[in-house]
Amino acid sequence: KFMNHYVGIDLHSNNSYLAIINETGEVKFKQKLPNDAEIILKALNVFRKSFIVGVVVESTFNWYWLVDALQEAKYKVHLANPSEMEQYNGLKHTDDKSDAIWLAEMLRLNILPTGYIYPREERALRDLLRKRMLLVRHRTSLLLSLKGTIHNWTGNGTSRSEIKKICNEEFPSIFDNKHTALSANSLNNVIDSFNNEIEEIEKTVFQKMASVPQHKQLLSVDGIGSVLAATIVLETGDISRFADVGNFSSYCRCVKSEKFSNERKKGSGNKKNGNRYLAWAFIEAAYYMKRYNQKAKAWFDKKSSRRGTIVAMKALSNKIARACYFIMRDQVPFNPVKLFG
Repeated sequence: KFMNHYVGIDLHSNNSYLAIINETGEVKFKQKLPNDAEIILKALNVFRKSFIVGVVVESTFNWYWLVDALQEAKYKVHLANPSEMEQYNGLKHTDDKSDAIWLAEMLRLNILPTGYIYPREERALRDLLRKRMLLVRHRTSLLLSLKGTIHNWTGNGTSRSEIKKICNEEFPSIFDNKHTALSANSLNNVIDSFNNEIEEIEKTVFQKMASVPQHKQLLSVDGIGSVLAATIVLETGDISRFADVGNFSSYCRCVKSEKFSNERKKGSGNKKNGNRYLAWAFIEAAYYMKRYNQKAKAWFDKKSSRRGTIVAMKALSNKIARACYFIMRDQVPFNPVKLFG
């Protein structure tokens, strides 16, 4: 008679500890292995006939390759959420072996907190858009450095929009020192390079997004343009994975992280739980919506007069996130009346 088996993999940067237990919790295999998909799959194949219920991989910075290889091999893969996992209380010593066994044990006991495994193809596009954000951040720092150089050596304050119009040939006339002109010229060359890469990424992402109905509907939201709409769609993934709008809003970090007992506050939860890219996207959307939508501006002004600007901005971002949940779920255009009355 073959027994069910449960696999836990404690993944590290250069190795993985593999543990396999049976349905009674008995450890049947434990070994440290190199981060090589072929070697790990070969170790699992020994137990293939006895039916492996599932394989648990802890969500670390480098889980893509392992989860993809396991899924391609037709294993049922679970991505463990480390922020919600609890080890046995009272343990004096833990190591990779105990961690891997505990991952498998939580799966066996059906108490494993899991994360969402984003589909491989969509994940690549999502990560490409994340790289755009990284490049934009670096480009901004270079623009500020060039702005500071001009201000420092000439005494003239220059806006970023004006700096973007300056050609390299103009720097010798702006600075009377050739070394300073070369410094500014170098910064400008790198900025141009960033511009080209960002433009290429946007072109690729927007081509893919053109056929996505949720992206089209999000563009109807005041304050949400192509970049924000693509970010929201790609970072959200399958909207049906959220049980309700409250779960989505929490995932977007748009709600407070607080713990109450007997109507008294007992501290705060993990404020970093959720998606920081969605948190950024909805704050950006709130900033632009209050500029271009009069109802949103009136609501924001009333809220900020009572609770302050920061609270009002967070509250507006939460309202937008909740609206976007229904827009993506039902594939309907934005209706400001439903949001502000």
